[in-house]
Amino acid sequence: MFRVAIAAILTAGPATAQQFEVVSDADVFQAKVVGREIVNWTLGINLVVQPDGTISGRAVTWPVTGTWSWQDGFFCREMDWSGMVIDYNCQLVEIRGDQIRFSVDRGAGDAADFRLR
Repeated sequence: MFRVAIAAILTAGPATAQQFEVVSDADVFQAKVVGREIVNWTLGINLVVQPDGTISGRAVTWPVTGTWSWQDGFFCREMDWSGMVIDYNCQLVEIRGDQIRFSVDRGAGDAADFRLR
C-alpha cells in the first residue's frame, strides 16, 4: 500500500498553480497597478506608474523618470534612467496575485517579474 501511495505522488502532475492573467483592459490596469509601488528588490528597482501618465522611482539607486500610456491593450512607456534613455516600448502586462510581469515588444520579447505593493 505504501508503494502505491509513493508511486501516485511521484507520477502526479504539478499542483494547479494560479496562472498569470493577461491585462488587456485599461480600466483593469488602472485599478490593479496605477499608483502602486512596483518592485524587484533583486534588481534594485522600485517604480510607480502614476495616474497622470508619469513614471517615477529608482533603479540601482539612480532615479528613473518617464511617461506611459495604454494603447491597444498594451502598456507603452519611455523612460530615463539617470541620463540613460530607455526607448519607447509597448509591453504585455500579466498579473498573478501581487506579482506583475511585463513582456517587451507586445509580449514577443523578454519578460521581467515584479511585486505590487
